[in-house]
Amino acid sequence: MRGSPGAALRDAMAARPMTCFIGAYDVFSATMAGRHFDGIFISGFGFAASYYGLPDIGFIAWPDIVNFVQRVRTVLPHHHIMVDIDDGYVDIETAIHVVSLLEKAGASGVIMEDQRRPRRCGHMGGKQILDLEEYLPKLERVLQVRKEMVVVARSDATDPAERIRRARAFDQAGADAVLVDGLENLDMLRQISSAISKPLMFNQIAGGKSPACTLSDLRRAGVSLVNYSTPCLFAAQQAMESALSELKKLDGLLVNPAAEPGRIGIAACDAVLRENLKRRDEPAPTSHPLIATITAASSRAPATAPAMAPTTAARSAPLPPIDTMLQSSTDIGFDQSNSSPRNVLPKYAART
Repeated sequence: MRGSPGAALRDAMAARPMTCFIGAYDVFSATMAGRHFDGIFISGFGFAASYYGLPDIGFIAWPDIVNFVQRVRTVLPHHHIMVDIDDGYVDIETAIHVVSLLEKAGASGVIMEDQRRPRRCGHMGGKQILDLEEYLPKLERVLQVRKEMVVVARSDATDPAERIRRARAFDQAGADAVLVDGLENLDMLRQISSAISKPLMFNQIAGGKSPACTLSDLRRAGVSLVNYSTPCLFAAQQAMESALSELKKLDGLLVNPAAEPGRIGIAACDAVLRENLKRRDEPAPTSHPLIATITAASSRAPATAPAMAPTTAARSAPLPPIDTMLQSSTDIGFDQSNSSPRNVLPKYAART
């Protein structure tokens, strides 16, 4: 088993029918996401909101992202960490420097888009796109510099034909996966999936341009990687609004957690933080514990084990319902009491 974060993610992508990444906006939200999923997404939208209190329109400075990834990796040593690096922070030299630093910091993968500055969230209007002749040299240099990190090439094109043209170009350039953001329907996903040989990623954001989809829907459309960009951020905003409204309504009275099961108090929060402290002092892992389970199951599969990029036919083959195929949390579920992975993959580990 290869030991780097990038290699561990590649192994997971080869062994699983679906890999999910949950968007985190700070280390605490990454911790909470990590109790349910082993994939964490460092979301540009979430980080801009949390660190700067500003919209996702290009304010993020690359040293802040590198530092954030280091902090997340410290408390989540076993998780897959996918990082949004926008356009690579404008120029080629900066892009390859940031990718090199992120790989050293423990990032498992990066997503780099083809937008022109001033950039926008992929589900907002007003996006401007680089010419392929400008973007591809940057992508190629990033691919040359990374060692085992997964590189996802993202397009924000809006014209259907251009989306397919760029997806093919990214595939041919050697990107490990392709993401076309802001898609309005699943039919476009199917067309892109049929046009490329690499894994296809889909970005889900509540209220965004894309339709709300189940994992079963996405799997049938040819998707094997899914980002959930902002569930933690939006849940936190809603919870804070509710809690502060309640505080005003109750004349400043804080409800005792002991009197209301499920309400969070100091003990429950401190327990989560102490788990992080314990993981911080663990020896550096050689692989995620769950990957060992996947690998063992895969080794029992027929000799014709699947490659990282499944064929179009394999990706579109009928599958059982996702709640059966991917038991709680898409077969990357965790025991919430101690964040330890459950043995959940033996039946479907070898199917991609």
